[in-house]
Amino acid sequence: MRKAFVPFIAVLVLAVPAQSQAATIAVTIKATSFSPKNITINQGDTVKWTNGDKVDHQIVANKGSFASAVLKPGQSYSFTFNTSGGFSYHDALHPSIAGAVYVKGPPPSISIGVNLPIIDYGAQTVLSGTVSSGKANEQVLVLAQPYGSSAQQVATLMTGAGGTFSYATSPTILTAYSVRWKTATSQTVTVQVRPSITLTRTGKTRLFTRVKATPSFAGRTVYVQRLSGFGQWVTVEKLKLGPNSGRIFTAPHRKGTSTYRIYMTTNQAGTGYLATSSNSVRVHYRQ
Repeated sequence: MRKAFVPFIAVLVLAVPAQSQAATIAVTIKATSFSPKNITINQGDTVKWTNGDKVDHQIVANKGSFASAVLKPGQSYSFTFNTSGGFSYHDALHPSIAGAVYVKGPPPSISIGVNLPIIDYGAQTVLSGTVSSGKANEQVLVLAQPYGSSAQQVATLMTGAGGTFSYATSPTILTAYSVRWKTATSQTVTVQVRPSITLTRTGKTRLFTRVKATPSFAGRTVYVQRLSGFGQWVTVEKLKLGPNSGRIFTAPHRKGTSTYRIYMTTNQAGTGYLATSSNSVRVHYRQ
């Protein structure tokens, strides 16, 4: 029987550089303005307002996300911004004094994984991942680089709930995949491909094998293997494939029932392909 390959999820995530240590940015409250009036900070940073005037002031966000008590001369108020976006604010005691804090969020990132990293020619595998925003309707580009070729865009996807996406694909040769979202590009995942080999019976002891993949395998060598009593596959004969990458042959004569398969090495499969084997077939000789 064909060797069993246990599928696993291969997930590679674009690493997001760790943010630098949170900073505290000072803003001075003057008689007629904030200094500086508008500031841009990173998510997680803290803004500290200090009353540098001779009268009272009070910091209030326009949309209510933060508010200080009344600050007497020399007193301070601090607020840590854990959400990205723009925050306009003003002095509740002197409304003409206004300012804004612009908070930068973490850089965009995108993950990618593949449920079957090794497939037979003609089979399908599924790429999946998530964008860091966690939002639906985000555009994701899928890039594929088949062995010996340059990378090219093969699909445009829209994220679903939670910022997730998936894409079914059937690569015909070793192929590396990556995805892009906004300014972020994921790392790559690789899907390896085995040529597809079938073994069928055309008579009691006559068998037919054929190898399928993008190139022709005419003239290549495959091996007839028998399952031993110890559960190991033993090579008993080699065959040269015909013009259609196939070959009709007679099973080796062996009294009783024997189980056979066809095996192709990596060298015979060629660059961009893995070694592979066919399904198994039983053959019975009475004598």
